[in-house]
Amino acid sequence: METHTHITTAGAGRLDHPHTRQAFGTVRILVAAYGVLSVAVLATVAVLAMNGHAVTSFMWGRSAGVLASAAVTYWLTARAARGARWAYLRMRIISLVMPVAIIAIDVLPGTLPTWFILLQATCALAIGAAALPLNGAGLRAAFPKGR
Repeated sequence: METHTHITTAGAGRLDHPHTRQAFGTVRILVAAYGVLSVAVLATVAVLAMNGHAVTSFMWGRSAGVLASAAVTYWLTARAARGARWAYLRMRIISLVMPVAIIAIDVLPGTLPTWFILLQATCALAIGAAALPLNGAGLRAAFPKGR
């Protein structure tokens, strides 16, 4: 009986290529920026709440959820940079879907103030920018499809 194995990690030589390392460096910076901006959104909500401004539970949950997604995204980036193809594939999807999800939910009429939407949009820009190197030819070549 013949068994097939699937490639689950990138070739070591491809991960050591300067362009691959540079691409992952860029992705790490953008994902870290996504995290820092997410912290800024949550901190802004907290400061406003402590000073008596109107802050909804939706704003708390939304900003905490985006921060949690930033932590998972950073972990996935680290795993992908070490050669985990599964993490790389998830990062490709997340970098394309998260910006759309953030903006689509935040612009629902009457749910959030403009300042909150703008802060979250900066988060969406950071993770969305990571889609460029993640979906570029260099990183795709580092993670070929398994047979």
